[in-house]
Amino acid sequence: MTSPQAPFGSAGEHRLQQQLGTADRAARFYDRQVRPCLTPEMQDFIGRQAMVFLATADSHGECDASFRAGPPGFVHVIDDRTLAYPEFRGNGVLASAGNMTENPHLGMLFVDFTHHHVGLHVNGVARLYTDRGLRSLHPGLPTDVAPGRSPEMWVQLSVEEAYIHCSKYIPHLEPAPRATSHDGTRPKDSDYFTGGETGGGPIRNREASTLRPHLG
Repeated sequence: MTSPQAPFGSAGEHRLQQQLGTADRAARFYDRQVRPCLTPEMQDFIGRQAMVFLATADSHGECDASFRAGPPGFVHVIDDRTLAYPEFRGNGVLASAGNMTENPHLGMLFVDFTHHHVGLHVNGVARLYTDRGLRSLHPGLPTDVAPGRSPEMWVQLSVEEAYIHCSKYIPHLEPAPRATSHDGTRPKDSDYFTGGETGGGPIRNREASTLRPHLG
């Protein structure tokens, strides 16, 4: 007997569920885990996070994965159906924001590697705003999201679904000292995978992460 189609998920995933015999299991996941808005617990979780992974695609479906970070709570919860985060000055490519102008669907993945070891998926429709434009709609936006940095624009997400990411395989990481700009052993960003001007191939044995695995 075929289970009724869940209100969440794409046509493709439902077809595969039927083919692979996982439709009933998936239906239980949709019913128990997926929400059309942010629960109070989800809102609190987002307010504690200092990073998020982004998934976007252009109008042709060409995908891009990116990363944003800031002080805890830099992704601001406006209400149970609305998030906003600032876009600061970067390399000028604007890959994620550019995709959103063609295809507004945005996936966000928050992962807590250090405390609760759990993740949260938030999917929805994004819209770009100037700082002034979004503040005119939401005066409660934080005024000093990152000290010394001003947003070039804001991304507002209208939440369509939110669900937990299984914590079983999320690694436990511990914060480690961050390399400073004065560290002579730290290469420029453009040199990490190109070997820099010397053309010497990939750079090895360099400390590039601010987190380290916890053993034991």
